[in-house]
Amino acid sequence: MGERSYTEEEVLELARRAYRSGRATFPVVSGRSALLVIDMQDEFVKPGWTPYWVPEATRMVPRLGAFIARCRAAGLPVIYTAFAGTHRSLDRPHSGAFMPNRYDVPEASGAWFQGGRIWHELAPRPEDVIILKPSYGAFYDTPLETILRNLGRDTIIITGTLTNFCCGTTARQGYERGFNVVVSSDATATDDPAAHEAELRVLRRGFARVSSVDRILTELGGPTA
Repeated sequence: MGERSYTEEEVLELARRAYRSGRATFPVVSGRSALLVIDMQDEFVKPGWTPYWVPEATRMVPRLGAFIARCRAAGLPVIYTAFAGTHRSLDRPHSGAFMPNRYDVPEASGAWFQGGRIWHELAPRPEDVIILKPSYGAFYDTPLETILRNLGRDTIIITGTLTNFCCGTTARQGYERGFNVVVSSDATATDDPAAHEAELRVLRRGFARVSSVDRILTELGGPTA
């Protein structure tokens, strides 16, 4: 039996299809899932306060708030993260200071990205977990993996901002640690709509299930074991 050969156009179409409509096959089960709310903090959500404001993150607050409430009702642990001043910032990647996303603006305040205050409309409850992180991914130099293992959760549902930085990096880190990763397509946001869609395409193909809030909630309503 001869080996099958593929034309360039065939392999390109296979790749396009995976980016466009590929779907991971693992189930989303409420008793095995945790909700991550990534960096919905004042620096990104409070209108006009910093040059890092993500207007689309502000606009999605009502949708995300309703989703958080539904996940709580389904018994999912809710874990918030915030980029904050930890360990005198000595735990941040040294190369970060050289990146062009560190805006050099005269009004730059030392108060930005220090306290990690979650936007008031999405304020955590006492039973929620809050993780202050030093870089993009929520697994880097934090106890997130240990917390998830102790909770018995092998599936993470990622929401928040920015899609192509902290959300996407967390998705990749979770995938590499063996977690099932779900990324909400309409409860994540970034500062460039084109970058949002491009990141979802990559995550969809190789790292996560990409689903709308409504689809995730429908599946969470199913069996819990």
